[in-house]
Parts: sequence; C-alpha cells; structure tokens
Amino acid sequence: MAVPVIADVTALVVTDPQNDFLSEKGVFWDAVQQSVIENNTIDNIETMFQAAKEGGVPVFISPHYYFPWDHQWKFGGTIEKAMHEVGMYDRPDPLDLTGFEGSGADFLDQYKQYIHDGETVVANPHKVYGPENNDLFLQLRKRGIDSVYLCGMSANLCTEAHLRAMLESGFDVTVVKDATAAAILPDLGDGYAAAMTNFRFLANAVVTTEEASLALRSAKTS
Repeated sequence: MAVPVIADVTALVVTDPQNDFLSEKGVFWDAVQQSVIENNTIDNIETMFQAAKEGGVPVFISPHYYFPWDHQWKFGGTIEKAMHEVGMYDRPDPLDLTGFEGSGADFLDQYKQYIHDGETVVANPHKVYGPENNDLFLQLRKRGIDSVYLCGMSANLCTEAHLRAMLESGFDVTVVKDATAAAILPDLGDGYAAAMTNFRFLANAVVTTEEASLALRSAKTS
C-alpha cells in the first residue's frame, strides 16, 4: 500500500527518463525492451508525472550525461564500461546543446511537457549510478522534502543506487515497481528480478503505478 502523501514534504524522483533506455532508437533498448514492455514502463512513468502534477507534488529528475572527458576514466564496472562503449547519454559539453534534441541523452518526447513546465527540478547529472555526485539531495533538502516516490531507469542500476543513497540519508522512499525496468542479458541475468528482490528488502514501501498515482493525486498539505 502506498504511503499517504503530504504534498509539501513529498516528491516524485525520476531517474534517467531518457531516450537511450526508453526509445526504440536508444542504444540500450535491445537490452531493456522485454522488461519495459512487460511492465508498461513508458506509460507508467508518464502516469506518475501526471499524478504528481495533478496532486501538486514537486517533481525532480536525476539525469545521466557523459561528456568527452568522462570517456577518459581508467576503469569501470561491467555496465558502466558498456555505456561508454556505445556512447550512451553522450553530450559534447555541459554548455553545448548541439545535437541534443532527440538524441539518446534527451528526454523521451512524451515526458517533455511535464519536465519543461517551469516547475520540475532537473538536477545535475549523476555519473555512475547513484546521486552522490549530483545536487539532487541539495535540491530536495532545500525544498524540505523527506519522503520520495521513486521510479525511472534502470531498476537495478540507477534507480536502486538512488534508493540506497536516499535511505542512508534519511529519506522515506517508496519505489514504484512497474514504473521502472531493467536489462535482461544472457551473460548477466535478469536485472529487473534482481532489483525487485532488493527493493522488497530495502524500500520503505514497494507499490504499483496504480497505487502510487492514486496517492499522489490525493496529496494533502501539512
């Protein structure tokens, strides 16, 4: 069951709602498409955006970008190295939007009306999986947020890393289990199944999009 929502202390946090994971043209689509389709992830993330906006709940995006100097790192984990190899989330420069529109680093088109509404907070990019190196927590704390509904991509990587970091920092975190998805790869296994196990062990609550969207739309003020 979803945690009751108090709009002025609760936020929706969405990790990596970007083309490289969620568009059929994205460089990681082949790895995640089974999970995305089975969970109806794309539409469920949009439902979460809609519900938060309708309930007056602030929305925060934690995006993922790589710049040329990020490709000069001397080591990395399995998926981290794979992302660099395929040019995932690549941008030429933090101040240069050349080629950004419609690229793999761009937000999925159907989400842009919610993200670019002048109210949504887009944090600095995280670099590996978690938010330790961006300003997401600063932005949340400056708004007095202590409770988070979490969704986005990908379940066992950035979403789970954000969950773990938030819990360690004292946030009450509810994960929306069908508004995320993960890679399913023969040599590595089912990332979504792994994430669901860990979400059940770790999160303050694990709910469906239907449950979460009802809670957000019914948000009250303190």
